[in-house]
Amino acid sequence: MIINNWKREIGKTVGVTLTVGLLASCGTPNTTNSEDSNSSVTSTTESQTPTVVATTTVLCDLTQRIAEDTIKLNCLLEPGLDPHVYEPLPEDRKAIENAELILYSGYGLEPELIKLIESTSNKAPKVAVAQEAVPNPLLGEDDHHNHEEDHSDHSHEQEEHQEEAQGEQVPDPHVWHNAQNGVKMVEVIEKNLEQLVPEQAQLYRQNAQALKTELSQIDDWIKSQIATIPKRNRQLITTHDSLGYYAQAYNIPVAGVLQGLSTEEKPTATRVKELVDQVKASNVPTIFPEVAVNSKLIETVAKDAQVKIPAQELYTEGLGEPGSSGDSYPKMLVTNTQIIVEGLGGEFISFQAP
Repeated sequence: MIINNWKREIGKTVGVTLTVGLLASCGTPNTTNSEDSNSSVTSTTESQTPTVVATTTVLCDLTQRIAEDTIKLNCLLEPGLDPHVYEPLPEDRKAIENAELILYSGYGLEPELIKLIESTSNKAPKVAVAQEAVPNPLLGEDDHHNHEEDHSDHSHEQEEHQEEAQGEQVPDPHVWHNAQNGVKMVEVIEKNLEQLVPEQAQLYRQNAQALKTELSQIDDWIKSQIATIPKRNRQLITTHDSLGYYAQAYNIPVAGVLQGLSTEEKPTATRVKELVDQVKASNVPTIFPEVAVNSKLIETVAKDAQVKIPAQELYTEGLGEPGSSGDSYPKMLVTNTQIIVEGLGGEFISFQAP
């Protein structure tokens, strides 16, 4: 398996429960079951193993869990990288050109990689997993075009004019923050893997079902956890507009963000002041920085508004480094929820699979 510099072993399935410290991996299908299913199908030899490209860390993790070692998986984005601004490497182009299945998120999440995928002469299936899984997305403002440069010679009047300009309404690409959307993404990936390697269909269906069950359990758990937050505190303020699906699914409205859907936007001093005022008006005790997004501005807002920021940042653009509390999709969902619940005064109880 090739994952640029991100080495993660596949083909070993683990059935474990998340602990309070979230040190264990989230459950993947039971090894015995996987071995039973493999015994009933034709083994894929090394020379026959198809190559699959997955652009984001979330797609990579889901694909690994479903396919195990039946494919060669090349993951283009490493943990901690921002897909909005990622510039493809020469090896990314080569991987895309040689892949037999290309999985990308879509809705503009990874714009430069999408350009590369759309321009390749490779006739392999190209699947926008998030778009197919969630055909009716939330809309948000993509106003980084209005804020590309915050030049030092901007006058106060120019800044006010910028703030009045409305960004274009575009699909919100962060669909995976609703665990039920994650279930739908699993279904899209499983279907395409079956078409690629039909002799492994039983294994793929079994692993996909186990993963969907786990995600549905996490979905119910998140709802119960968010409900423990005092109603007056049940609001999210983050660095950029990445948690709309989480907010909608789990009844915790987004009260304010520094940036729109893209992390490319450069907030003006006026926008920062507006958010400080929003934070003060909301009376929330904590606002939340994000991994892969510069935290200096949100720290400034927190200081000026006299609220807390947690020591751990939210995983909003992808998974965490291997060994971190967000190094798998299920663990990411649980960790983000823990950060939010504890930050807003809820009663956190660690996830225990039934």
